[in-house]
Amino acid sequence: MDAPVPTGEALDLAAGFAPADLAQWRELVTAVLTKSRVEIPDPAAPESALAHAGYDGFDIAPLYTAPLNAAPPYTAPLNAALLNAAPLHTAAEPADPAGLPGRPPFVRGALADRGQGWDVRQQHRDPDPAALNRAVLTDLDNGVSSLWLVLGAAGLAVADLPRGLAGVHLELISIVLDAGADSAAATEEWLRLAAGLAPDQLRGNLGLDPIGLAARTGTEPDLDAAVRAAERAAGYPGLLPITVDATAYHDAGGSDSDELAISLAVGVAYLRALTDAGQDLADSFDQLEFRYAVTANQFDSIAKLRAARLIWDRIGELSGLGADRRGQRQHAVTSAAMLTRRDPWVNILRGTVACFAAAVGGAEAITVAPFDAALGLPDAFGRRIARNTQAVLHDESSLARVTDPGGGSFYLERITDQLAEAAWAKFSALERAGGAVAALASGAIAELIEASWLRRRDNLAHRRDPITGVSEFAMPSEQALTRQPVPDPAGAGLPVHRYAEDFEALRDRSDKLLAERGARPKVLLAALGPVAQHSARLAFASNLAEVGGFEPVMAVGDPAALAEAFATSGAALACLCSSDKVYADLAQPAAEALRAAGAQQVWIAGKPALATGSIDSAIFAGCDALAALQALYELEGVTA
Repeated sequence: MDAPVPTGEALDLAAGFAPADLAQWRELVTAVLTKSRVEIPDPAAPESALAHAGYDGFDIAPLYTAPLNAAPPYTAPLNAALLNAAPLHTAAEPADPAGLPGRPPFVRGALADRGQGWDVRQQHRDPDPAALNRAVLTDLDNGVSSLWLVLGAAGLAVADLPRGLAGVHLELISIVLDAGADSAAATEEWLRLAAGLAPDQLRGNLGLDPIGLAARTGTEPDLDAAVRAAERAAGYPGLLPITVDATAYHDAGGSDSDELAISLAVGVAYLRALTDAGQDLADSFDQLEFRYAVTANQFDSIAKLRAARLIWDRIGELSGLGADRRGQRQHAVTSAAMLTRRDPWVNILRGTVACFAAAVGGAEAITVAPFDAALGLPDAFGRRIARNTQAVLHDESSLARVTDPGGGSFYLERITDQLAEAAWAKFSALERAGGAVAALASGAIAELIEASWLRRRDNLAHRRDPITGVSEFAMPSEQALTRQPVPDPAGAGLPVHRYAEDFEALRDRSDKLLAERGARPKVLLAALGPVAQHSARLAFASNLAEVGGFEPVMAVGDPAALAEAFATSGAALACLCSSDKVYADLAQPAAEALRAAGAQQVWIAGKPALATGSIDSAIFAGCDALAALQALYELEGVTA
């Protein structure tokens, strides 16, 4: 047994291993790709064959190293439009472009020291004041440090706020209001409840976001409301008046760079409104908190928070603001768009990864949505898991003790800069279009988001972006959870999407047929040849059928046996499952026998070229799974 390393002596983790370099790695990559018959676009850089496109205009590479993927020099020219067409980066950047925690450009965090960690902020919107009060007190007794209260038409009535906060010590916690059109009334009610406190004891945010409200509802934004909120918050040093809620653009289907660009344009619109009303620029910067969505795509979410701070710092610099006032306040919220109604337990895992990303990304406040939030008002168990997710990461894992734990990762530093560049270009385009308000009114923002959503929807349909429990590994027989509906005021603004919505609509059709007919729709999976030949494609076809809510009926045998099985299966479609070798001899005879037995269509699991003769279509890895399953429902006579 080797002797232990003496205390204080450096430990060489690579000792005993032969040195390796990039050229050797590329040789190995080339050999594997060649053997796999994968086309290599650039033989000098074979890793190019392994890169994949993201949603923000740049590829994700398979390897990030300092020489290959270091951030570009901060002299890159951009067609920016803010203040004399300034670029995102300048030639006078520090030697370390990411800076230091708490220092410009704030990539590594707005604070030099996170102190006690982040603010554990949980949302409450139950319209029943007694139920909301019980949930609030339970949260506060179990680790939650601030409350995000949805009031008005989408939550608790403003007049019920005193009952909802009964027994809450307002001087001990932070409260963030989210009252939409009722923001002014909610502000006055909260300040009335806190009338006995000293001004410096009140902490939180009035939550005014008139542009975000207009985006969600289709109404006209009232920027004067933000100015009035800032005036009302004057004299309360711990009270912010304005929230820039970027989740409205994320939930509509926007990419990360869309969300950043629009939110920062909104932030600039508020700065202009406040300074036009006579407020000091530095004080105006201090009035805003930004709310961003984080997803189970942890690295993209980390990069988004870091890029947001970088761009906001640049906006402050171009506006002439001193370096010590340009840090961005951030509230990260686990994405509502990524939550599923089917197999909602997987949302616990999604929320954990997203919360981790928010913490690593440097958010000052984090909200974890309960796993059942997509179903309606969360129950006590859902809220408990949500707050305990934060407790495990904040306390048990000691994540709160680390400042910028992702700093120094070649991958993370590179995509942070690439995302910032992409967002800055879109932000500049919005500025050229007249700013956030004009771009929202003209439809430019909606068009930007729709383009991103259509790309994502196509990836979801082809299962390039898989959703566990919904588009992959579904269980149609699961017992559905039910929750009390969430108040949902009608609006004509941006759409609200969830990534699982199209596939879950298929499952809804299956449930409808089960209720009407007493059975789910069926698909006969016709396995040809021995198990070793058909098992892989049989498993693939079975998984796809269950994703759509179809019951797979297995049958094995020669064409005559398969035809006999189909006649009693109750299915409208049969899908052949085997290897290419077996298909060569048996696919066409089996398809003809199945058609004679009453199959409306016959599909085959395998390459599209196999769909010939009596075979109508092929299903395969990467096919449009959504379209295929929708076609099955058309055979059943069921449309959307």
